[in-house]
Amino acid sequence: MIDLYTWTTPNGRKVSVMLEECGLAYRAHAVNIGKNEQFKPEFLAMNPNHRIPVIVDSHGPDGKPLTLFESGAILVYLAGKVGKFLPQSDRGKYIALQWLMFQMGGVGPMFGQAHHFLRAAPEQVPYGIKRYTEETKRLYGVLDKRLSEAAFLAEEYSIADMATYPWVARHEWHHVDLAAFPNVKRWYDTISRRPAVVRGMAVPAV
Repeated sequence: MIDLYTWTTPNGRKVSVMLEECGLAYRAHAVNIGKNEQFKPEFLAMNPNHRIPVIVDSHGPDGKPLTLFESGAILVYLAGKVGKFLPQSDRGKYIALQWLMFQMGGVGPMFGQAHHFLRAAPEQVPYGIKRYTEETKRLYGVLDKRLSEAAFLAEEYSIADMATYPWVARHEWHHVDLAAFPNVKRWYDTISRRPAVVRGMAVPAV
């Protein structure tokens, strides 16, 4: 059994989508970051960086419990555990990891900053809004170009798509019209129809 400590954020939903896609048994535990529950001692014992998500796999690779934080690392671990969603060929694997790192280093941080300056900042900061909304749209352009060449970010549906999809699902938050990025929209609509994605995007139930 896997215990998932998560909240209703793109990073949290990457992992719940992956767990649903893998068909693994898991229990979801809501960690309400709006109430600073990520700073509770019991959560800090699992992740000293006080960020969701965290998983605890009662049957780790050596048969012992394994605790993991960082959503990208969790996705790679789960792909290895079930032998799915990370291509088997060396070429395919590295392409998938490339796009996973693109999400971790670009899409997540930049889209997140756009969310902050557009929705959460206590005052309007025009420089911050301009900088991060423009960078967000640039990254959409990179995704759109890639998705004009392939159905998915890697050679097949993979953890790279699962990592990126929950961020694109908040396109309205960062003032992006998907019609301006038709290849992203086609990819987004395709993934949105996957039953496991629908289930995973509803976790945790709050």
